[in-house]
Amino acid sequence: MKRFALAGNPNCGKTTLFNNLTGSTAHVGNWPGVTVDKREGMYKKCSEPISIIDLPGIYSLSPYTPEEIISRNYILDEKPDCVINIVDATNLERNLYLTTQIMEMDVPMVIALNMMDMVDKQGDKIDEKELENRLGIPVVKISALKGTGLKELMDRALETSLKARKGKTVLEGCELYHLINDVRIALEGQSIENPLFHAIKLVENDELEVKMHATTIKMVDEFKSTFKNDLFGTDFEALVADARYKYISKNYSPLMTKKEKGVKLSKSDKADKVLTNKWAGIPIFLVILFAIFHLTFGEDFLYLSKIFALPSLEDLGLLVEVEGEMVASNFGVSLLACIYDGAIFTPGVILFNLMDLITSTLFGYITLGLEALGASEWVLGLVGDGILGGLGGVLSFVPQIIVLLLFLSILEDTGYMARVAFILDRIFRRFGVSGRAFIPMIMGFGCSIPAMVNTRTLTDERERTLTLRTIPFFSCGAKLPILVAVAGAVAHMVGMGDGSIISFLMYVVGMVVAIVSIILMRSTTQRGEVSPFIMELPAYHVPSFKGLMIHLWDKTKHYVKKVFTIILASTIVVWFLSNFTWNWNMTGDINNSILASIGQFLQPFFTPLGFGSQLNSFGWVFVVAAVTGLIAKEEVIATFGTLGALFVALGTGVPELAAEGANDVYLMVLGTGITWPALISFIVFNMTTIPCFAAVAAAKGETTKGKFKWTLLFWIVTSYVVSTIVYVVLSWWWTLFIFLAVAVGVVFAIRAYNKKHPVKGVN
Repeated sequence: MKRFALAGNPNCGKTTLFNNLTGSTAHVGNWPGVTVDKREGMYKKCSEPISIIDLPGIYSLSPYTPEEIISRNYILDEKPDCVINIVDATNLERNLYLTTQIMEMDVPMVIALNMMDMVDKQGDKIDEKELENRLGIPVVKISALKGTGLKELMDRALETSLKARKGKTVLEGCELYHLINDVRIALEGQSIENPLFHAIKLVENDELEVKMHATTIKMVDEFKSTFKNDLFGTDFEALVADARYKYISKNYSPLMTKKEKGVKLSKSDKADKVLTNKWAGIPIFLVILFAIFHLTFGEDFLYLSKIFALPSLEDLGLLVEVEGEMVASNFGVSLLACIYDGAIFTPGVILFNLMDLITSTLFGYITLGLEALGASEWVLGLVGDGILGGLGGVLSFVPQIIVLLLFLSILEDTGYMARVAFILDRIFRRFGVSGRAFIPMIMGFGCSIPAMVNTRTLTDERERTLTLRTIPFFSCGAKLPILVAVAGAVAHMVGMGDGSIISFLMYVVGMVVAIVSIILMRSTTQRGEVSPFIMELPAYHVPSFKGLMIHLWDKTKHYVKKVFTIILASTIVVWFLSNFTWNWNMTGDINNSILASIGQFLQPFFTPLGFGSQLNSFGWVFVVAAVTGLIAKEEVIATFGTLGALFVALGTGVPELAAEGANDVYLMVLGTGITWPALISFIVFNMTTIPCFAAVAAAKGETTKGKFKWTLLFWIVTSYVVSTIVYVVLSWWWTLFIFLAVAVGVVFAIRAYNKKHPVKGVN
């Protein structure tokens, strides 16, 4: 089977093209030896099926990042049948730099001029036929977003793959070409494959090539001793890069004719004048973020019930009383209740209600079936309270996680997230990191694991450590159940309506903790200069629906898989520990269970956080939930769901709270006497402490040997201190001044130490 590799710059539309070519056949793994994503899929519309490999997005083939090494080694060592080089046609000159490097390899190659729809829309023209003649490589105009030109691209790629190709360089006019040619001849004499590419990299003093060709590098060193360039000296890498850009600018760039626009700004430029404005950019981002959280978690879509006092389903006479509770009169009303009950619900709540209706109905039938079959009491408890209670609590959050990921994906695919990184660079740089670090941080809103892997793109080790440690503070999708359930209970306790505002504020708290942590680390253990930030901003465009759906399916698939593996096993363990004593006897009193004894032992340690010894005899449940959350954050609410069945007897007068899991949390409130400041502290602790085991493993893989223990200690100390401050200040507001005084003292102490012990290069 033929293998085609997709190579291109970040933001060139490579992922969109991959999704359109492979569709549902795509699967994600890891490249051998590293945790960088490896995406593969099948294209089936040619005369034969073709395997498509999506190489990481890179700007060059120099070994500065793992992504560049992966792409380079794959083409050189795995020898794909064809390389499809995706070029952003709106940034032709910048993208062709990578093209000229791939051209130097002995591999069949096709150029995909992507985003031609935007070029045409701007009134610009590209002479692709002449570009093909000058490159000596097939060039095909496409729009990955619109799906145009893809069949022609793949047909020409298949045709090209049938012919061998020798590497060709644009450096023939460069003053180093004589040396390059001599080195190439020497490598050919050693039977080295791709001799031209290796020769150029060796002349550039590429560290990988120097290690592989220790004898041949002497030719370069001897030439350096006699060479002089007024501009670059003996920096051959810079000289080669300059020669590439000059050749591209002279021979390829003129083939793009731009429409005369005068002083008229493009739509992207007009949007950027507002969205990246020095003063308005960040407030706009926060408003967009709040809108996303409201549409995901809020109850009232447009706050119409606040304005017009709309009638509830009970007012409309659509509910009937059954055993003292008001329930829907028929299934149609149950469906209506998912959308409206005195308020038109937000998309997230509607989908949550539908999932809750499906799971509760299905699980109810399963329980009735077991009762009809005469299942024993322990079987009913294990299946009904343990497995179904835990799974139901977690599965109900799938729709809201999908909604949140959808909105974040739209922001990323439109090009807005790149702008957020740009505007935050102005602020982040003052705190000690570049805007580049924001990209893996914002990825943490989806999942901490790929976010931590993405820190490999940061070249500065200190910045990488800072970013890695603060990623868990950008709450991932797995923490949503905690936020929604506990915030819903808190909102009821303080009379705030729904918990969307609390959820939003908790996300803001996480970002504030991240910034403060960066400042402290940059001033103490991670002092050093801030690395420069250079980023190409893509033009705004409408995301591909197909691409969004593939992305959501991939994320949802992994979440559901985790629900039915790790979380299923954990809920069974929690049920067993909460129903059996150390003598392995089943108990009807949860306070005599194995779980209770473990929780009671740990409970005093959490007293400063508000959910420790100050609670009554059932207070250990919050400690246990926090500890199980270290396995997977979904476990916190799954644990509440399992234990909630044991607290039903305490639930007299419990309101029907809209937020999923909030009823279970409120049962815990009644059973433990916990206060709302302690519940907020509980949220903050789970948001900032050690992430799930999988994320911990990813962080360990990205941390220098021997330093990971300090990262674990950092997470533990930060979550403990911040949660304590939150609980104490919310309980006794005047203590805020004490903490502020301590903070000022710490700042002065750090400044005094740094002044006495300066770091070279840091003012």
